Amino acid sequence: MGISQACHEHAQTSECVIASDIDTFACQTYKANFDIEPKGDITKMKAEDVPPHDILCGGFPCQSFSSIGKREGFEHATKGTLFFEVCRILKHHRTPICFLENVAGLLTHNKGETFATICRTLKELGYHIHYKVFDGADFGTASHRKRIFIVGFLDESRAQAFVWPEPTHANNHVGIGSIIEQHYDGYCITKHLQNSYLFKRKDGTVRTDGRPRVVDTTTTTPVNTLVSTYHKIQRLTGTFVKDGKTGLRLFSRNECKQMMGFPKDFKMPVSRTQMYRQTGNSVSVPVIKAIASQIIATVNPIKEEGCTEEEHVCKKRKI
Repeated sequence: MGISQACHEHAQTSECVIASDIDTFACQTYKANFDIEPKGDITKMKAEDVPPHDILCGGFPCQSFSSIGKREGFEHATKGTLFFEVCRILKHHRTPICFLENVAGLLTHNKGETFATICRTLKELGYHIHYKVFDGADFGTASHRKRIFIVGFLDESRAQAFVWPEPTHANNHVGIGSIIEQHYDGYCITKHLQNSYLFKRKDGTVRTDGRPRVVDTTTTTPVNTLVSTYHKIQRLTGTFVKDGKTGLRLFSRNECKQMMGFPKDFKMPVSRTQMYRQTGNSVSVPVIKAIASQIIATVNPIKEEGCTEEEHVCKKRKI
């Protein structure tokens, strides 16, 4: 959804022709915001049923691949993974551009073999690729989120012309305190849970090592990555807000959305648990938007006579 939101903010330059997600709740949120019904399980969809498109955007789980692929190609190496499904569609449509994201740990997963297979596979399909790790905090979000991004072009000249965006906030991170709201009730963590679990060591003594982290409106630094299991209230890795009738609470819906770069009016018609899962699994919207802008600039580098700057950038691209 983070990718779709960023592309939606490029509404004049892009048109989504198909979306796919296997999670029912994610599909509800997708439909509520973009008025598109995701098609469901991509593994059950024929490649020819995917409409022609200019750019394939997507993320996929960090999964190991078969070593046999070095000898017999991507169909053997990546079979059974979601990355295989990406490649299957790219191969059928000869999609001009692919734009993929994954966790930063992909670079070192399985001693680097997983990422090597991905690069080798995309090159086998004819793509000239770029990859880079970006942190959402360097683009103005109040939380860190490091992800690796892969951009591939079939056209070598376009690949050579592509330039990664420059971070906008590398030296002036946005503090989480700037988006903290006031919530007396609704997200509170009980005093019992605080005293018996969050701030208590196994030996019964009170924690004094700064874990979990507690923030408030005066906090001037970003928080660590929001995780999809945030609702489980992790003792060692969690971050909580000093606020509410019990003195401590979870992040609110608006705070979670803003941490990932979504606008406050982004709809999430799901339970709080599902909201935490969706924001915790999301990409950082400002990063995607910045990279998308660079892709569009690469595809349409020459301003046509009589066009305004915005009209030039706003060439329709099907995503």
